[in-house]
Amino acid sequence: MHLVWIATVCGKLKTDFRYSNTLGWNTFPVPLLTEQNKADLTRCAENILLAREAHFPATIADLYDPDAMPENLRHAHEHNDEVLERIYIGRRFKNDTERLEKLFDLYTKMTAEVAKSAGRPPSKKAAARKRT
Repeated sequence: MHLVWIATVCGKLKTDFRYSNTLGWNTFPVPLLTEQNKADLTRCAENILLAREAHFPATIADLYDPDAMPENLRHAHEHNDEVLERIYIGRRFKNDTERLEKLFDLYTKMTAEVAKSAGRPPSKKAAARKRT
C-alpha cells in the first residue's frame, strides 16, 4: 500500500523512489486501527521477523532476492499484505488502481477533517494564552 502511494505522490528518479517525509510519509492515509487490527499486524510483523531469523545468517539482500526468497518469508509477507488490505477494504484489492482509489478517498476525508478543525474557533485555553 505504501509503495503504491509513494510511487504516485512522490514519484521516481530513474527506477528509484523519490521519498519525501512531507509528501509521502506525513500524507499516507491509514484507517483508524482497532486494538484487534494492531494485534493482527503485530503478529504479522513478528512472523516476518521469525521467518528471517530462520535463515540466519542470510542477509536482507539474500532474503529478498525475488528469485531466491525463502518460501516461508514470502508467505509471511503475503499474509501481512492480506491482513492489511482487509483492514483497509474488508478483502484483498484487485489491483493497484483500486488501492490508489481507496487511499485517495481516505486522504480526501483526512484532509477535509483537518480543514474543518482548522476553521473552528479557538478553545478557551488558546484564547487565554493569547491574552497573556
